[in-house]
Amino acid sequence: MHKNKIFILLLLLFLSLFTGVYGQKATTKNLPKFDHRFMHFGFLLGINSANFYVQRHPPTTANTGADSLYVLDPKSSTGFNLGIISSMHLGRYFSLRFTPNLAFSSRNLVYTFETYEGPKKYTKTIESTLINFPLVIKYKSVRVNNFSAYILAGGSYSLDLASNAGHENFSTNPKDIIVAIKRDDYLAEIGFGTDFYLEYFKFGIELKMSYGIRDLLDHDDTQFSSPIDKINSKMFLLSLTFEG
Repeated sequence: MHKNKIFILLLLLFLSLFTGVYGQKATTKNLPKFDHRFMHFGFLLGINSANFYVQRHPPTTANTGADSLYVLDPKSSTGFNLGIISSMHLGRYFSLRFTPNLAFSSRNLVYTFETYEGPKKYTKTIESTLINFPLVIKYKSVRVNNFSAYILAGGSYSLDLASNAGHENFSTNPKDIIVAIKRDDYLAEIGFGTDFYLEYFKFGIELKMSYGIRDLLDHDDTQFSSPIDKINSKMFLLSLTFEG
C-alpha cells in the first residue's frame, strides 16, 4: 500500500509541475498534426506493484482447531512491464488503445497458524510472467501548448505463463506446499495520465489500476488453500509511454 501511494504522489507531482510550466505562456506547438492521424504506435516501460485481494471462508468448528489459520496477509511486490502501443483516433478527444505487454510480477501470501507449539508463520511467494492484452478507451483534455491530460477505462485479458494450476501438492512438509494460481484472468482497468508533445515524439506518464474479476485460486484442499474462499488479482502500473 505504501508503494501505491508513492506512485500516485509521483504522478500528481508531475501533473502539477508540467501543468504550471505549459499553461503559463504560449509556445511553438510540437507535432501539430499528431492527433489528426488515424493511427499511431509506440512502446511503454513500466513499474508495477502487484498484489492479491483475498476473501477467507468464515471460521467454523471444522477449522478452529489447534492448527487453525489465525492471519492471512497478502503482500505486494514490485515488478516491471514492457509493451507496445497502438492507438486509433475516434475523434478529437477519444481514442481506442490496445497495449499488449509482458509483465514480471511477484506476490506474497503470509500465513500465521495457531498450533500447540505456538504461532507458526509461512510465506508463500507466487511469481508470475504475464502476457496482458488491455483494450481501453482514452479520453483526453484539450491540448494546451504541448501538454494534455487524459483518463482511460477498459478491460484486459491476462495469461500467466508461470501458472502452477494442477500441481500435485502431496508433500507432508508445509514448506514444500505451493499455492496454485490459475492461468487465465480477466481484469477491469481505469487510469489517468499526462501527454507531453516533444519535438520528435509524444512522451507520457500514466498510472493505471487493474482489478481481476476471476477467482484465481486452484482449490486443491491443502492447508493453505482450504481457508480461502477466493483470490482476485490487482495491480498498479506506473508507465512511461513513447509514441510516434
